[in-house]
Amino acid sequence: MTGTSGTGQPSLPGSPRAAVTEIFHHHYRRLVGLAGLMVDDRESAEEVVQDAFESLYRSWGRLRDPQAAVAYLNRSVVNGSRSRLRKRMTERAYDIPDAGTAPSAESLGLDRNERDELVEALRALPRRQREVMVLRYYLDLSEDQIAEWLGISNGSVKRHAFRATETLQKRMEAWA
Repeated sequence: MTGTSGTGQPSLPGSPRAAVTEIFHHHYRRLVGLAGLMVDDRESAEEVVQDAFESLYRSWGRLRDPQAAVAYLNRSVVNGSRSRLRKRMTERAYDIPDAGTAPSAESLGLDRNERDELVEALRALPRRQREVMVLRYYLDLSEDQIAEWLGISNGSVKRHAFRATETLQKRMEAWA
C-alpha cells in the first residue's frame, strides 16, 4: 500500500478517508469477485462491497488494528452476501412465479466457456455448500477458519466441501 511498517506489514495513510480509499483501490475488484460468487448478479455483488466499504469507513475509529481492515472487509462481504441471499429468498417466497418465463435452452447459449459453467454450477449448490467452497477456494481459508467464520464444526465444513465437490464434478462431467 503506502510503504511498510516496522512489522513488515504495509502501512496505511493516517486519515481514515485516505486509508479506506487506498484499500478500495487495492481490493475492490477482488471483493466484487468474492461477492459475485455468492450472490447471483454483479449489481448485487457491487452493492454488497459498497456497503462493506461504507461500514469500514464508519467504524474506522473502532478498529483495534487498521491492518485488519482487509479481513474486516472479507468478512463483511461474506456476511453481506449471505444477508442479501436471505432477503432475496424471503422476497421470492411471496412472489407468484410466472409460467413460461424460463429461458429456452437455445437462449442460454451453447458457447459458454468452462468458467461460466463452473460459476453456474457453484451458484446452484445449496447455500452452505457454496459458502464453504467460496471461502476455501476463493479466499483460501483453512477448514478451521471456515468453521469459525460460518459458526459450524470442522466436520460440517468437510462434509459440505465433499458434497459440493461431488455435485460439481458430476455436473461438469455432464456438460463435457
